[in-house]
Amino acid sequence: MFNFKKRAIANKIRNDPYYRFQTLTEIAIAVELGIRIDVNQASVDDWLRLPGISIHQGRLLVELVAKGVKLLCIDDVAAALGVPVTRLLALEPILQFSYYDRFTLLSPERVNINQASLAEINQIPILERDLADLILENRQKKGNYRNIADLQQRLGLDSEIVSQLMYYLQF
Repeated sequence: MFNFKKRAIANKIRNDPYYRFQTLTEIAIAVELGIRIDVNQASVDDWLRLPGISIHQGRLLVELVAKGVKLLCIDDVAAALGVPVTRLLALEPILQFSYYDRFTLLSPERVNINQASLAEINQIPILERDLADLILENRQKKGNYRNIADLQQRLGLDSEIVSQLMYYLQF
């Protein structure tokens, strides 16, 4: 009977990449399936998959990482959330703590294009000065960009520059 239940849960998890775990048993099954959540690249949706993590906590963790905070262990996550580490220990098996060098092309530093100054926009390696000026001018006249597609449409950018920019921008 137990094997049948475990297989059914495993199938649910396998077939739904955003499956929200309800119990620690489900987390253990996910770990057996090789599922991990990389805390330094997790989205709010990733955090919400975990029982006991609220949307506010997920947003806080994502925002901290986006601003350069590196979460290196479960203690860091607990400290960031202001909760006792014992509350999060059961989640540790599914969490992956990886280090990313912010100066490598594998994980370039992202710039929030809706908050960045001209100097910060100019730090994006693939941007020329004229395009940086245009990005800022358009944002000041027409408001924040919703996403990369909105930026492309508003500035009339070709797909090649957009496919490079998407690694450096956040919205």
